[in-house]
Amino acid sequence: MDDVSFKVKGGGSLAIIGPSGSGKTTLLRMIAGLDTPDSGAVLYNGVPLDEIPREDRGIGMVFQNYALIPAWDSEQNIGFFLRLRKRSAEVPARVQQVSKITGVGIEHLMQKFPRQLSGGEKQRVAIARAFARDLKLLIFDEPFANLDAKLRTTARMEARRLLSEYPVTTLYVTHDQQEASLMSERVMIMRDGHIEQVGSYQHLYYHPVNLFVAEFVGVPITNLYPGYAREGRWYNEIFGGYEIPVEVPDGTPITLGIRAEFISPGGSIPLTITAVTPFFAERYTLLEGFIGDVESRVRIPMSNEIRVGDTVRCDFDSDHLLFFDTRSGERLGDPVLAR
Repeated sequence: MDDVSFKVKGGGSLAIIGPSGSGKTTLLRMIAGLDTPDSGAVLYNGVPLDEIPREDRGIGMVFQNYALIPAWDSEQNIGFFLRLRKRSAEVPARVQQVSKITGVGIEHLMQKFPRQLSGGEKQRVAIARAFARDLKLLIFDEPFANLDAKLRTTARMEARRLLSEYPVTTLYVTHDQQEASLMSERVMIMRDGHIEQVGSYQHLYYHPVNLFVAEFVGVPITNLYPGYAREGRWYNEIFGGYEIPVEVPDGTPITLGIRAEFISPGGSIPLTITAVTPFFAERYTLLEGFIGDVESRVRIPMSNEIRVGDTVRCDFDSDHLLFFDTRSGERLGDPVLAR
């Protein structure tokens, strides 16, 4: 971790995304008290975590691998923390309460062992175990990564409904950006142990602070074109003339970025098509190809007229251009980020 500092309000939610090895799980383990930071502190309502007895922290964790004890049935797994605090008598009532909270009947799973459960059932038991304790903070670490696509969609919706009805403070680590935007009101992007940007997913999508965020957030990724400044405008060898929103010396390396949906056919910029992919549910066609030697992606309304090998003349929407200092990677001249 490198100078990581952020706050999550009580009852709020924060998703943490980033490349593998960016520090997401390490950060969660420190917040949960499983690892100790070399410097700094984790605070709960202003109190250092290490000053709060472990049994009073109220932290529940849901892991990718479920972390159920194989030799225990579901009821024993769910009641683990109550038994740990010598409150075994509360287990049956708490199981009923958790089943009602989660909205997914789990009573029929109580006498089954983990080996007898499907992936979805294991995850339900793991979530129920988290809610069975006196919960103050719920931590998800890639909770649905081991489920197939259909089960993952169902599990997301169940978890989202659960969290909307039971507003516990939530931290959510995932590699799936759609899941992050669905499950949390704010998203934090990490890289190499430090925070790149925090905000709503929409904010990160339209207002990236640097080249890394612009490339990382969104599918398809942002189109990026290296170029240079000349008399206050951006140019490269193929096209240019776009006004740069800040003053920079002539010759300064500038990278221009634009999302696929803000490029349209009908201009003068040549795109040589290498792939045409229809997305029927979303009702658009994704064109992939090259503008000069830069791989580019363009999203257009459904079309059967464009073929691989065609050259399509495109236009860039000048209201949605992103400019970055190529050397530092920092965003230039975004009025929203400047506030």
